[in-house]
Amino acid sequence: MSAIHELKPLFKALVIARSLRSRRSLAGLGMACLLPLSVQVHAEDFTLNIPAQPLPQALQAFGAQTNQQVIYNADDMAGLRSTRVSGKLSSAAAIAQLLKGTGVHYSFEGNTLMLVRGSSTEGLELGATTVNAQQLSATTEGSNSYTSNAVTIGKGTHTLKEIPQSVTVMTRKQMDDQDIVDLKDAANKTTGLVGAQGVGRGLILSSRGFQIDDWQYDGVPIPRNTYALGNWATQDLIFFDRMEVLRGASGLLQGTGSPGGAVNLVRKRGQAVPTVTLTGKAGSWDHYGLQLDAGGPLNQNGTIRGRFVADQDDTHTFVDSEWYKTTSLYGALDFDLSEATTVGVAVSQSSGESRANVRGFPRYSDGKPIDLPRSTYTGAKWNHSDIDVTTIYTDLEHRFNDDWAFKVGAVHMTETNKAKNQRTQTTGSGIRPDGTGIQYADFVTDMDSTKVALDMNVTGKFEALSMQQEVMLGGNYSKYTSDDKYARTFNASSDNIFDINHDRPEISYDGLVNTPGGRGFPSKYDIRQKGLYGNWRVKPVDDLTLVLGSRVSWYDYSYKSQIETPTSITDDQNSASTETGEVTPYAGIIYDLSREWSVYASYADVFTPQTERDTAGSVLKPIIGTNYEIGLKGELMDGRINTSVALFRYDQENRAVLNTAGAQTCDGWYCSTASGKVRSQGLDAEISGEVTDNLQLFAGYTYNTTKYLDDPTNEGKIFSWWTPKHMLRVWGNYQMTGDWSRVSTGLGFTAQTRTVGFDHTVNVPGYTVWNARVGYQLTSEIELAMNANNLFDKTYFAAAYNQLNGNNNYGDPRNVMFSVKYTPQF
Repeated sequence: MSAIHELKPLFKALVIARSLRSRRSLAGLGMACLLPLSVQVHAEDFTLNIPAQPLPQALQAFGAQTNQQVIYNADDMAGLRSTRVSGKLSSAAAIAQLLKGTGVHYSFEGNTLMLVRGSSTEGLELGATTVNAQQLSATTEGSNSYTSNAVTIGKGTHTLKEIPQSVTVMTRKQMDDQDIVDLKDAANKTTGLVGAQGVGRGLILSSRGFQIDDWQYDGVPIPRNTYALGNWATQDLIFFDRMEVLRGASGLLQGTGSPGGAVNLVRKRGQAVPTVTLTGKAGSWDHYGLQLDAGGPLNQNGTIRGRFVADQDDTHTFVDSEWYKTTSLYGALDFDLSEATTVGVAVSQSSGESRANVRGFPRYSDGKPIDLPRSTYTGAKWNHSDIDVTTIYTDLEHRFNDDWAFKVGAVHMTETNKAKNQRTQTTGSGIRPDGTGIQYADFVTDMDSTKVALDMNVTGKFEALSMQQEVMLGGNYSKYTSDDKYARTFNASSDNIFDINHDRPEISYDGLVNTPGGRGFPSKYDIRQKGLYGNWRVKPVDDLTLVLGSRVSWYDYSYKSQIETPTSITDDQNSASTETGEVTPYAGIIYDLSREWSVYASYADVFTPQTERDTAGSVLKPIIGTNYEIGLKGELMDGRINTSVALFRYDQENRAVLNTAGAQTCDGWYCSTASGKVRSQGLDAEISGEVTDNLQLFAGYTYNTTKYLDDPTNEGKIFSWWTPKHMLRVWGNYQMTGDWSRVSTGLGFTAQTRTVGFDHTVNVPGYTVWNARVGYQLTSEIELAMNANNLFDKTYFAAAYNQLNGNNNYGDPRNVMFSVKYTPQF
């Protein structure tokens, strides 16, 4: 304490001097902390090792390890936690990392570091050396936050408040706290999204009632859920820093993008300091996992950075005989070719092997569920699936100056999908009251696809005609090709749904083709898309931003399939579609009510090509849709909280419907006419971030109705059968303080109202599922946690193609996961 007493005259003089120059008095610094100082230059590099911990202790460690004087108000820092800092760094780089996500600003003056918690350090008149720790960054790793102050989904980097559409960011912190490891789970914990059950662990991603089958990787869109049979797409999230979601028409970004929105997965990068995390997991149903995540600089000056992730996950499930094994590997390198140019390259590989309950349960003919235990397995003992996905990511970014930048990114993905499965379904419209009326559907798939995509753009800011302006110009290209085949047979049986035969003879592709009545279906996709897009932002006055954009797209689609029998291979389908110069406009307006709040309105188009033909043999024109949205957004507490509310309406027309009044001249069946119309409308509301000291919260509510406006058989009915009218997703995590500062607790729930079945005859009741977490920081390097899901063991059916004859899958019963995370200090 003697050193502090000796420095009191210096501190008092500093406070008085600052108070005379400041618009904001520093009298409150009477409770400030001072740390001893010898003469140092803050640009000098120091070797640091400061674990994540309560911020006051971290600041003390920072002062001791850099031998600098640190001045701050203890009351301001109470309850905040630091981010881990390790490695050889300048004090400026170290303090920026240490304070990330806290809302604390800092400034160096000579050898003194001053900190303040508030909206700006400008009021402290700290001179030209003032640095804002809350610089615009979209990266969420290490932020300890459930929100981000920026996103990259719209090209370039913008705050959420600058985008005139609904946007959600699921951060790495939220994924880790909720133990979210795959895209389906993430979707079902995000505002407005539904991750419906596909085949096995496959998913069907949808927003505002429409499927999202093109996914973005680092802003590069590729077709991701197109198969000759079923929806098999899976996606681990261990490779990614965050998931960015834009709801509403995304034609500007993707051309033929989904009317529901776009999802951008942004991958992890090599860090500026060495970091290693080893995580072990053990949970219900013999669920075990082990993950290594390591990264850092690979040369002395940090211009080469690397990242390596390895994950092994093995589990059985609550369903008898069902199991999954997944091995995931990821390696990334980032090179600073110069101060202005960075090149990144990465490779990920996921291998999934499973025995899945691929189609759930059928129902009784009146639509009621069958009273079967949730553990009931409907497949055969030889059910088996192998899915291997290898992805190569490359990108280059060149910063001409602080205002102009060029970026190009490319993705190459190969996927093989081989499976053989038995599924138990009905012979007609539902199971009979005595449990009879089942048949066994045997099918084998062998799918092989390649996706290639490229996106490049230039963004720039400038002032012209006394107005701040920003432009973005770019283009992208994607190509999807596949070589698929599948075979299937349907086998009537006198068995009972309560006594399923799991020991039927094992099947093969050739065996099914040669079975009486069996057939095989070889097929090939070739889908190519390219486009040019542009966006212009202009501020005619300080508080008003106008956004205008457009895209011109070229699209070529080809699908060819054959029928294979023991004696012949004949052509089956030959579908093709070409669209040239399709224009999708975009417009938005943003008005800043204050520094924290803005209102906006936007208009966006999207088109979806069709392959159906009319009676003249011509391919129908594309489905055209228009999205209108108005909303209010808030960026509060210096960006620590983002909140929004939006009203939206999407109208879609030119949908293909069967022309039953015409002749059956289209492949032996009725042709189509482009007369169908659909409407989706509703409200989104969301809040995310640190709503109070130490409480991170994510809460999202969606009201959404979808309806056929014009359709010969479905007019007036619900359009999207798996989209509930009401959805509410809530999760909060509280970091305790004082004697309990090592403990964190999490609690949340997912609630939704009923949905309907694929054929509109099945009613799927709504549900509420509660989840919780307890974490304990055993040491500065070891963290223990327990996640408990479905706390009250709610029995419910998950969203899927729910039908009378199958696809009714129970949601997970109550389960727990224990984890140990080891983060060594360097």
